[in-house]
Amino acid sequence: MLFDAFKKYKSPKITFINTNPSWRVAWGTVDANYENIAWRDDKISVIIPRTNSKFSRDKLAISPGGRFVVVGDIWLTNQVQLLQNLGIEPDSFQGNYLQLVANLWERWGNESLRQLVGMFALVVWDRDKQVLRLVRDRIGVRTLYYTTTGSVRWIAPQLRTLSPHRSSDLDLVALRDYLCCAFVPGERTLWEQVRELRPGTVLEFPDQKVEAYWQLQEKIIAIDQPLAWHGDRLRELLDQVVQEYLPPANEPVGVFLSGGLDSSCITALVAKFHKAPVHTFSIHFGAESPNELEFSNLVASHCQTQHHILEITFKDMWERLPETMAYLDDPIGDPLTVPNLLLGQLARESVEIILNGEGGDPCFGGPKNQPMLINSLYGSVTNQDALQAYLISFQKCAVDLPQLLKPEVWQAVQTAPWVFEEDLYSQASYLNRLMAMNIKFKGSDQILTKVSNLTQAALLQGRSPLFDQRIVDLSMQIPPKYKLSGVEEKAVLKQAITYSTSSLRDAARSTIADILPETIIHRPKSGMMVPVQLGFRKYWQQEARDLLLNRNAAITPYLNQLPIRNWLNYQGDTWSRYGVKLWLLASLEIWLQVNQKGQ
Repeated sequence: MLFDAFKKYKSPKITFINTNPSWRVAWGTVDANYENIAWRDDKISVIIPRTNSKFSRDKLAISPGGRFVVVGDIWLTNQVQLLQNLGIEPDSFQGNYLQLVANLWERWGNESLRQLVGMFALVVWDRDKQVLRLVRDRIGVRTLYYTTTGSVRWIAPQLRTLSPHRSSDLDLVALRDYLCCAFVPGERTLWEQVRELRPGTVLEFPDQKVEAYWQLQEKIIAIDQPLAWHGDRLRELLDQVVQEYLPPANEPVGVFLSGGLDSSCITALVAKFHKAPVHTFSIHFGAESPNELEFSNLVASHCQTQHHILEITFKDMWERLPETMAYLDDPIGDPLTVPNLLLGQLARESVEIILNGEGGDPCFGGPKNQPMLINSLYGSVTNQDALQAYLISFQKCAVDLPQLLKPEVWQAVQTAPWVFEEDLYSQASYLNRLMAMNIKFKGSDQILTKVSNLTQAALLQGRSPLFDQRIVDLSMQIPPKYKLSGVEEKAVLKQAITYSTSSLRDAARSTIADILPETIIHRPKSGMMVPVQLGFRKYWQQEARDLLLNRNAAITPYLNQLPIRNWLNYQGDTWSRYGVKLWLLASLEIWLQVNQKGQ
């Protein structure tokens, strides 16, 4: 490898973070005495550590005829319908979701995937045909990783579980992509020898054939119908999905509540349908930083929830970053990672299931699409092509790459294609192209994996109703003019939770204006701003220098120090973006350190 010479460097010591390994499957021959083998034959071994709180009976199932072995993580919303499809009385079925999939697979094989509604990452072994299949849910709520080299291929839902089975070589294209996006998009991971199965696909061994059983596609309908008509359809589905995502009626439930439209509408619907206590959780960053507590408190009061507010200090943000990075698969440079973990740990004191408003922006046209829409109108003036404009719209390190990356690294990745190109240059309407990329990449590779990993780390079940596969499909049927038009974003979502006289609603449900205060529905989008700019200026200056400018830092073989030094000195920070870039780099450095081989 080009960078073997740099392996002599050791990163500064960070306290080891202990995370329990997940289940894993070995495709190939492993020693029969390998520790924690829950099931095996000549070609595969299923390893389920006994440290896992749910042992093999929850992670492994065998079909009634014994042909199919199913391993994985799964949660379904349509179990009753699936049992009816099998001719089984729901009250008589004693198995779990995994056993249900094993039964379905014995009846319909791959076609059973089209029946599943929920989130899952599965490995299915066909003992007759000696075929191994890797399966991931349509939206990518659950993750599945696999090694690409060696006589034994290893598969696991957590990237860190595969640490003993990979090299320490970085995928340089994935590094480039992370620096631009603050996450690693597509099938690449930061490790060269590990790939991530894409949502809605099946990967078969030994042929290594990849087949999509679902694809996100624009299917605009009823373009002549008014906004109220589309809002009614969305509301009908939202009511159904939120009710399916709730725990049993006698158990409390939680909602992460920022005070924005998305989390507020989920809170309102949860409060409407759930009779047990509803807990809401909000954060702020102390007196030095602006917050949205005015709005989250208003929603909590209106919906009569048990509201909890967590202050996150600058000390918390920095000191809890290693723990947070240890729970993530690929690094995520979003400053909300640490707050997500800390708020989840607070929520676990009151609930086991937590809902959130993630998905509103990607599915219904949030304001972050506006720069790209403007570029589509004025690109001939700015001389930016669509790909360049899209990368810059992340407001991370896209324009800095030639200076930030070492010359040999820049040369290796400069002309490598981008995973966004197929969607960006498709024939779909321009806004839906942007939304498709946000759903397929930012959704599955940043938002959902962050929610899944960090809620599980807090021993919570995190659920994202606005990212439900049916909501996503419906979003692609709605005319773009009802999502983001001018300065009015998410018009159809606002309509769905506002009074309507459409005939689709019966009289009992026709007056729903009071599920949210008018102030919340029509307030401008501001987003949760984590004060990393202030953090690096005032609180983390020396720690960041010691971390990022250390000649033994893990990023040293790949990145030049001069741009980082300038960012730490805030030289030329016209748009106040250096804090975000420094947090992205600090997250990367610490992620690399806590994921060193052997840890």
